[in-house]
Amino acid sequence: MLFFLKNAKSKQLEDALAGCQRSAAGPAAAWAGLPEDELFTPAGFRAEEAEATASSNYSYWGSTLRSFLKNKFAVALLVALVAVVAFAFLQPHLPGQIDPNYCRVDPETGIQYRNVAPGVDGFVWGSNSIGQDLWARIWAGTRTSLIIAFFVAMIEAVVGITVGVLWGYVRQLDFFFTELYNICDNIPSTIILILISYVASPSVPTLILGMSLTGWIAMARFIRNQILIIRDRDYNVASRCIGTPTFRIVLRNLLPYLVSVIMLRMALTVPAAIGSEVFVTYIGLGLSVETPSLGNLINDGRQVMMQAGLRYQLLYPTIILSFVTIAFYLIGNAFSDAADPKNHMQ
Repeated sequence: MLFFLKNAKSKQLEDALAGCQRSAAGPAAAWAGLPEDELFTPAGFRAEEAEATASSNYSYWGSTLRSFLKNKFAVALLVALVAVVAFAFLQPHLPGQIDPNYCRVDPETGIQYRNVAPGVDGFVWGSNSIGQDLWARIWAGTRTSLIIAFFVAMIEAVVGITVGVLWGYVRQLDFFFTELYNICDNIPSTIILILISYVASPSVPTLILGMSLTGWIAMARFIRNQILIIRDRDYNVASRCIGTPTFRIVLRNLLPYLVSVIMLRMALTVPAAIGSEVFVTYIGLGLSVETPSLGNLINDGRQVMMQAGLRYQLLYPTIILSFVTIAFYLIGNAFSDAADPKNHMQ
């Protein structure tokens, strides 16, 4: 039955085609008698239309911001982190604040306050064994640790990105940087930090120097590997063929692809630097007592943590340290995902 239906349909199509052919061979078509200037109309030329090009509303940073704002938890965490960091730097300028190194004395007895509990005698977060206000010392220590971490992150980013780009893009420098990496990577960073603390007096610049001396190696190695992946892609080869300067190729073609990973590495460097400062102070080679830092405060709190009534001296700086390190890590991961162009099409 299906066979006969197909044959009938084919017959109808053949008849229709034959009819069209006969009509074309018959009387002349309606357009046959028109003059040639009416058959084809010139499209004309307009300079403004010739220069017009298609454009896209896509914006990399705009798409990154929109993608980041979709992560409500990361946005809330960023707001809280900005508030903590801003308050840490504004706290000494607020009215009624006390010098973090000032040892308060009981006006009635003339004796220094010792381990005053939080909320007693005007001590918001209590005092230590020599009457120093923990509220002022913890925020001063937070400022010190953040300054160290920010400077270390910036130095590692600048040196690491520069070395990584040269290492991955300039083939003549590959052997030199590879041998330099092998030498520096085999020296434990903790040993360097300890040696610098022994040779130079412990201070903020000393810690920044010790952490940055070999900290750029991991960043440089990571950037180099990413540059090798995209170095010989067609658009980069074409840029070299038309004589585009190397600096422009790196700035326009290579680094924009690495924004997300660079931001992630920098975000991870901040808590790592704070952790290194706490570790060095914990082993007794960090900043002096006169320079409050989270490492100093945690080390002091560790010594009295077995006494139930004095555990607040360890609790408060630990909370600040934990919040800052975890916040930087989570926000860095969220921003890295948002900066990835693959997520902008969602």
